[in-house]
Amino acid sequence: MRIAVMGAGAVGCYYGGMLARAGHEVVLIGRTRHVAAIRRDGLLIDSQSFQARLPMQASTDASAVHGAKLVLCCVKSTDTETAGAALAGHLDRDALVLSLQNGVDNAVRLQTLLQHDVAPAVVYVATEMAAPGHVKHHGRGELVIGPSPSSDGLVTLFAEAAVPVEVSDNVAGALWAKLLLNCVYNALSAISQLPYGRLVQGEGVEDVMRAIVQECLAVARGEGVSMADDSWPAVERIARTMPGQLSSTAQDLARHKRSEIDHLNGYIVSRGEALGIATPVNRVLHSLVKLLESRSHGQRAGALT
Repeated sequence: MRIAVMGAGAVGCYYGGMLARAGHEVVLIGRTRHVAAIRRDGLLIDSQSFQARLPMQASTDASAVHGAKLVLCCVKSTDTETAGAALAGHLDRDALVLSLQNGVDNAVRLQTLLQHDVAPAVVYVATEMAAPGHVKHHGRGELVIGPSPSSDGLVTLFAEAAVPVEVSDNVAGALWAKLLLNCVYNALSAISQLPYGRLVQGEGVEDVMRAIVQECLAVARGEGVSMADDSWPAVERIARTMPGQLSSTAQDLARHKRSEIDHLNGYIVSRGEALGIATPVNRVLHSLVKLLESRSHGQRAGALT
């Protein structure tokens, strides 16, 4: 199958690389420095169980999706509209588009822009771009999708690439469950610049995390989303299964990049306001990360001048 990955960052390179390793024709669409490295040397996947350098197609132009029967959208939530505008007009009519993104509304936003069906996928993977063209895998890697005429085929396709896929009748609940985990870990990891395993050992941190969980569950209920009332075991599991992982928000701040915090804790705050639900802990974390973002941008601007 010809497969295109829109957003060749850590998530896109990991899943695109795994599919290419299984024998599919994959093109990665990303930023210039990553594309140049992949064209020159191939994609280096540094996994927990193997290391491989894969010859890959790579492009900076969204038109490279032409001919792809499966398109994985892996851009940051902040770039969804830009990606949708770039993809418009290049998708094959029968292409299946999967949104492998943080947040709960990206598939809807993308579908509106593309006027093309977009299916959400919930992503549980710990990865980072260690260098241009070099993706490092720290743990997990499973996806959750909703039932559809294509779901059985996707399960088989990804299974052959050693990527587990679960089909859920409540994909909205699964998206919110992932959002809850992101809200618990991303901002705290970004503010402290600590990996999950060390983060949870901090004094008073568990109480803060439990408060975030309760606020997220209250907003989800207000939105009419069905979720398990006891989400704490899933929160604890993240620290056990990804102890050395820094959140994507922490990685963004360390690289002086804009983060997805508006679509994580900020989303809980905005929906809480609309529903009349107080979210004070999420509000503080969102504000602190935004302050750190502004400081990082100021430092970068100073360095450039």
